Amino acid sequence: MPPRKSSEKTVSKSNKKSNSKLFVLDTNVLLHDPTSLFRFEENDICLPMLVLEELDNKKKGMTEVARNARQASRFLDEIVSDAPHQIEAGIPLNPEAYKNCTGRLFLQTSFLKHDLPANLDLGKADNGILGVMIGLIKDQPKRPVILVSKDINMRIKARALGLEAQDYFNDKVLEDSDLLYTGVLQLPDDFWERHDKDMKSWQKDGFTFYQIQGPLCAAFFVNQFVYKENDTPFYAVVLEQNEQTALLRTLTDYTHTKHNIWGITARNREQNFVLNLLMDPEIDFVTLLGQAGTGKTLLTLAAGLMQVLETKLYSEIIITRVTVPVGEDIGFLPGTEEEKMTPWMGALEDNMDVLNKPEAEAGEWGKAATRDLIRSRVKVKSLNFMRGRTFLNKYLIIDEAQNLTPKQMKTLVTRAGPGTKVVCMGNIAQIDTPYLTEGSSGLTYVVDRFKGWEHGGHVTLMRGERSRLADHAGEVL
Repeated sequence: MPPRKSSEKTVSKSNKKSNSKLFVLDTNVLLHDPTSLFRFEENDICLPMLVLEELDNKKKGMTEVARNARQASRFLDEIVSDAPHQIEAGIPLNPEAYKNCTGRLFLQTSFLKHDLPANLDLGKADNGILGVMIGLIKDQPKRPVILVSKDINMRIKARALGLEAQDYFNDKVLEDSDLLYTGVLQLPDDFWERHDKDMKSWQKDGFTFYQIQGPLCAAFFVNQFVYKENDTPFYAVVLEQNEQTALLRTLTDYTHTKHNIWGITARNREQNFVLNLLMDPEIDFVTLLGQAGTGKTLLTLAAGLMQVLETKLYSEIIITRVTVPVGEDIGFLPGTEEEKMTPWMGALEDNMDVLNKPEAEAGEWGKAATRDLIRSRVKVKSLNFMRGRTFLNKYLIIDEAQNLTPKQMKTLVTRAGPGTKVVCMGNIAQIDTPYLTEGSSGLTYVVDRFKGWEHGGHVTLMRGERSRLADHAGEVL
């Protein structure tokens, strides 16, 4: 097969570390995470000239991709400016923020002939990057050269040519979403027998407290819910914990009508745990996971209305969500910010209909007045205008949070000022954002990072309560 010319050659043979790998980064890795330049520890990375050109083409605009392209370019500018004479030998990557990064950055500096199948168009950027890999492998036959790309087809094409390729995993919190913290732990049948030594119990403010010690205490997290289902069911939350001891406190029973929240009672064990979190003024941050119909939005809104209109703990409810369409986009929408967000807030309207049930004798005027009162305390905001804001004494609900990146999630959660409670909810099995997976979603990220914090709590809702049709569809479809 005749050799074809490509616009690539990169690395000098000098100063190579025999035990390190050389990773060739695709453009989409930098667009997804600009800090990926510093995430390969002792290994070296190579950027073909085509990647730099694609970064340049993507830098215009106000989208997340454009921002990431500009940030990646800034990082590269800083790296190259520090050691412009070392481009051939590789520029050391040793930023202060990433102490584990001891590798080097190689940029393409000249051309190299290499063999590619005749049917691969060399004018296509992906094929040009694959050409870089072939040239590098010939130049350094004893060194592992690996392509890193978020593009599945790019990885398939590379493997078809006998090249090693892998996804970018560094942004993933977990490899398996089944390992994600659920916030709930079932106690073994012999729990009391193994933890009753020197146990102390007392009552205060209507709750029973248990100071226990035993082997299971080390496995607890603060604000984790524990339970036993037997002849005498036991439900509690972990208030304190260390290697040997733990402090448990019983819960308010929100399944009973006398403890109803805006007319809503918990229908199952996890919903009871959720309401205990949402109604606790000491909990500032709550994350809720669960499939459609588990009651995430209804419980969150009911608790919000109760604490805004009845107990006056918060001044108003603010709801926001990512506007990612499931099908084709319907184009620009007219009106104010709130009017533009209205089509995305169907879930809010549906739950408001359930919660807005005034007394029968109130009549149409009473119903309209109640609806207007509730509406005046519930504000719908767009994510686009969140940066720089500070919310004081607000009840902030972030819906469909599985579609947020970790960076977007940080932007939102850091908006919380004094007296504000933030509730993030979503279903990580329904991610609509490109390049986000269950392991790298911003929702997964905050669940993992906030577990065990004394002012944060999490519950994974397991059982659907919408209808028998919705439950069956969730199982069989």
